[in-house]
Amino acid sequence: MDITTFRAFKNRNYRLYFSGQSMSLIGTWMQKTAVSWVVYSLTHSAFMLGVSIFAAQFPSFLLSLLGGITADRYNRYKLLLGTQILSMVQAILLAALVLSNHYTVWEILTLSAFLGIINAFDVPARQPLVHELVDNKEDLPNAIALNSSMVNLARFIGPALSGLVLGKFGAGICFALNALSFLAVITSLLMMKLPVYTPAQAKKDVLQEFAEGFAYVKNTPAIGISLLMLTLVSLLVLPFDTLLPIFAKVIFKGDAATFGYIFSFIGLGSVGGTLFLASLKPGANLNRVLLVSTIILGVALGLFSQLGYFPLAMVFATLAGFGRMAQNTVLLTIVQVESDAKMRGRVMGFLAMAMFGMLPVGSLLIGAVSQKIGAPDALLCQGIMAIVIAAAFYRFLTKSKLNKQEISQMKEEEIIAG
Repeated sequence: MDITTFRAFKNRNYRLYFSGQSMSLIGTWMQKTAVSWVVYSLTHSAFMLGVSIFAAQFPSFLLSLLGGITADRYNRYKLLLGTQILSMVQAILLAALVLSNHYTVWEILTLSAFLGIINAFDVPARQPLVHELVDNKEDLPNAIALNSSMVNLARFIGPALSGLVLGKFGAGICFALNALSFLAVITSLLMMKLPVYTPAQAKKDVLQEFAEGFAYVKNTPAIGISLLMLTLVSLLVLPFDTLLPIFAKVIFKGDAATFGYIFSFIGLGSVGGTLFLASLKPGANLNRVLLVSTIILGVALGLFSQLGYFPLAMVFATLAGFGRMAQNTVLLTIVQVESDAKMRGRVMGFLAMAMFGMLPVGSLLIGAVSQKIGAPDALLCQGIMAIVIAAAFYRFLTKSKLNKQEISQMKEEEIIAG
């Protein structure tokens, strides 16, 4: 690792964004961990764990295309500021509900669905905004990789903190701390100095813009195939998070802290993976990284699922985090940088659909399967599916030779225009 690993930090706006989002995301992961634990503690049901993920993410699937169109039509900075404020309100309401000690699982699911609606507009605005925060567009792939490191560092720290806070103070304090963490990102956004926003000259009919976005994705193979792969992985593999409370409480006979530790080891692997990607030299074959990381994810999940010895299982949890992060980041990099500046919001809307549409459906599916065959065998099936998906896309990934240098140069004029 050298100084080029952090070259995107030369940009003041990006430094502010990174620092504010880092604090907020730690709080977000504390809340996610606490919600899953509370739902499982109330219901002791693998299926209800799936329902909780479904409630949080399916609204994003339904509205993400509208969110993408909104991000292309209006000021992404102001849109992001608004979604962060609303997310803070949601966290305050969740904290107040739980701290009152009079709540049901359906009330928690309703507030989770409210957050899902907010995220439908947050993700398509937040991801393309990175383009506007980086002055030197050659630093863009590095900024995207560092974004992933930020997310996964929070995935490492947040659940561990959540496990400790859950055990000592309860879920309500986790939710309150998440609400406070939004002050960091809101402050960082207000401190940014961005160019004056120039609104689009003409706004088309929403359905027409949707049709244009769909045609663009369909006729751009690098984007279309990447989104297809993300869709399959999100449906059949990535919902493995749904089963982790069962592993913590039943397989490893632990408590809330054990649950937090599992998430943190996964996050540790993710941090290592993002630093690995950020350190790649120009010319590195990203398709090869995508293929290998998918295989690593599958093998790690399969071995984790069959181990009852906690320390050894955490080794494979770490590898699973590495594989998941590397795969997702490469897919995100290809989709973002390949996209025309005028289409980027809509493309990110389709990407959000691929994730937020398939993850909740996959969570329901894996929750139902786990009820029938048990969590270990259900997770083993997910690991096998990751390897099957890697095999299915092997020909495309080995035939195409996209590399980091080529990606950073692709559509430079459109990126600058965006």
